[in-house]
Amino acid sequence: MSLQLGDIAPDFTQESTAGTINFHEWAGDNWVILFSHPKDFTPVCTTELGEVSRLKPEFDKRNTKAIGLSVDPLEDHEAWAGDIQETQGQGLNFPLLADGDRKVSDLYGMIHPNANDTLTVRSVFIIDPNKKVRLTITYPASTGRNFAEVLRVLDSLQLTDEHKLATPVNWQDGDDCIIVPAVSNEEAKTLFPEGWDEQKPYLRLVKQPKRS
Repeated sequence: MSLQLGDIAPDFTQESTAGTINFHEWAGDNWVILFSHPKDFTPVCTTELGEVSRLKPEFDKRNTKAIGLSVDPLEDHEAWAGDIQETQGQGLNFPLLADGDRKVSDLYGMIHPNANDTLTVRSVFIIDPNKKVRLTITYPASTGRNFAEVLRVLDSLQLTDEHKLATPVNWQDGDDCIIVPAVSNEEAKTLFPEGWDEQKPYLRLVKQPKRS
């Protein structure tokens, strides 16, 4: 059975470009972006790894660690890192798991046999500090991921964990949010004293509060 939202992300120990990773220990009290790659020395993956490396300051601001995975061996990962630096202008600055035995891939359901029975698809997992899976996205091998969307969802999750809110379609950090239906108007007066725009009893828009 594949991982579902709210499940505890499976723990594992695996080698990586940053040494042995004991996953839950490595994650600590951080949020985690875990994402898989079909194969080393492939063009789309090379661009993705460069982009995640460039985004490290953004992940750091959000108390988030990134960790990648490919089923190729560690020595290939290390050689590939040079190509990433050369072509993307950014060196690898997060661990890349060497999942040659497919231990992690199988735990997380990253191999979809009807697509390819040996290579991982482009899986993305957002995992919170309680080790719960909060988002899953699966892309085909031919399509590079949109990491701006991953950051957007991360912002939404962190905001809505802190406040009794949801985020509407195409929301970006700083846009108006939605008061969740479970919050009564009486409670909302305390939570959001500056008021809100009630378009329907179940659709109440409010200015985004400050994030801690």
